[in-house]
Amino acid sequence: MVVAVTGLVLFIFVIFHMLGNLQIFLGADALNDYARHLDELPYLLWPARAVLLAALLLHVGFSLALANENRRARPVRYVHGDTVQASRASRTMVITGLVILFFIIYHLLHFTFGVTNPEFFHLTDAKGREDIYSMVVLSFQNGWIAGTYILAMFFLCLHLGHGVSSVPQSLGFSESSGLRKNFGRFGNLAGVLVFIGNSSIVLAVLLGKLK
Repeated sequence: MVVAVTGLVLFIFVIFHMLGNLQIFLGADALNDYARHLDELPYLLWPARAVLLAALLLHVGFSLALANENRRARPVRYVHGDTVQASRASRTMVITGLVILFFIIYHLLHFTFGVTNPEFFHLTDAKGREDIYSMVVLSFQNGWIAGTYILAMFFLCLHLGHGVSSVPQSLGFSESSGLRKNFGRFGNLAGVLVFIGNSSIVLAVLLGKLK
């Protein structure tokens, strides 16, 4: 239940984060103004960051604990590994989750702290605002960075697809409630939309649509 609830909190953040990032298609002024407004709301920004950090730590900690508990419950593998209902996404949740965790760390070092690419950090636009637009475009013109982000979005798509789908089951709703089926469809759709939305920014830069 902890994994499900914290997962939903993180999922909601991913959606709003993506919608904010998609303002890049409205131009540099729109994205940089959006970033400036966020910085002007520290009484909302820092509590939100604290909640997200707590949700992330609980989500990762309890997920690894559950995975370890499942492994100890069956120390000997099945002779035949074929499954009836379990999808590849469900069987690799720990792997995709760890990949996403490492990506989050890289993403923070990249765009938040300016450690990985300091040459793109602390740029300012004509209005004296932090030039997030230019930092994004210059970063994704690098093929390695662009490829890393698209690959990470693929893993996030897989993780969200199964994670959101399994929330009703984790919270104890019965199969007959219909909620599990609806969440299954919503989870898969949400995963695909997040992949398309975030990857579209990277591809737009690579194709020269964002300069």
